[in-house]
Amino acid sequence: MTAFPTRRLRRLRQSPALRRLVAEARLHPAQLILPVFVKEGIHTPQPIASMPGVSQHPLSAVPALVEEAVQAGLGGIMLFGVPAVRDAAGSGAVDPDGILNRAIRAAAEASAGRITVQADLCLDEFTDHGHCGVLDARGRVDNDATLEVYGRMALAQAEAGADILGLSGMMDGQVAACRTALDAAGRSDVVLLAYAAKYASAFYGPFRDAVESTLQGDRRTYQLDAANGREGVAEALADIDEGADIVMVKPAGPYLDVLAEVAAVSAVPVWVYQVSGEYAMIEHAASAGLIDRERAIGESLMGIRRAGGEAILTYWAIEVAGWLRADRGLA
Repeated sequence: MTAFPTRRLRRLRQSPALRRLVAEARLHPAQLILPVFVKEGIHTPQPIASMPGVSQHPLSAVPALVEEAVQAGLGGIMLFGVPAVRDAAGSGAVDPDGILNRAIRAAAEASAGRITVQADLCLDEFTDHGHCGVLDARGRVDNDATLEVYGRMALAQAEAGADILGLSGMMDGQVAACRTALDAAGRSDVVLLAYAAKYASAFYGPFRDAVESTLQGDRRTYQLDAANGREGVAEALADIDEGADIVMVKPAGPYLDVLAEVAAVSAVPVWVYQVSGEYAMIEHAASAGLIDRERAIGESLMGIRRAGGEAILTYWAIEVAGWLRADRGLA
């Protein structure tokens, strides 16, 4: 007598309707955030060669980009500034007339509360040495001196109109420093997104083209080592203790285990940045005919959701939101 399986798991996979009905993870446009690069001194979008389909934008384009994000139903935009002039102290980051703070003002005015305006709070785009903090006499990143600058950046970005500040510098105590500065100025309303488990990753390469990074060397003394998962969880918990409203794991794909562990213990939302290298690999592989582009994008995003990412910064945000609104599915 032939023994038949008592449980037929394939039954729930036999049609698109059934697969959609029993899906364990779902994605909505409001869970997507679009990174936007705003470059000082340009008047038309400048394509980024290493990131097909992504450009640096002039300040004048910000209102239209915000409107596009609003119409797509996104949860927000994350602004990065590319200044014309940089110095050792990253002065442009705290200047109310610096390119990033001007972009925040333009975005906040265009948004009028319809979408969250988020701003990268880090010095790397503004320093001539390319590090995320100021340097001491020996050329090392000075953690505590950097915190003082971050506090001033937080106030400048809040004053410009940012709803969410993305603390991406990986300095010890950065959340507490920014929260203290904001609270002292009566800005306890501003949301702090801590890039808590941010790894020293090769996958940031194209981003450095996007912001025209001047970095020599690496950031291994302050970003996390790829071998360490527990440390990423510890960083997230420390940031929550300091007052972070949201924590992030970055990059996404190579660190889904860390994401799952952080999501399991976090009392605050857990977000993820699908970084430039992850984007570029799929785009270049697809252009070479090696993979199905749409399925690969969808699978990469669904993997992040399945691991516990509640919102995703991705360069595909506008496009994927269109797929979701059209009910085309993701993988």
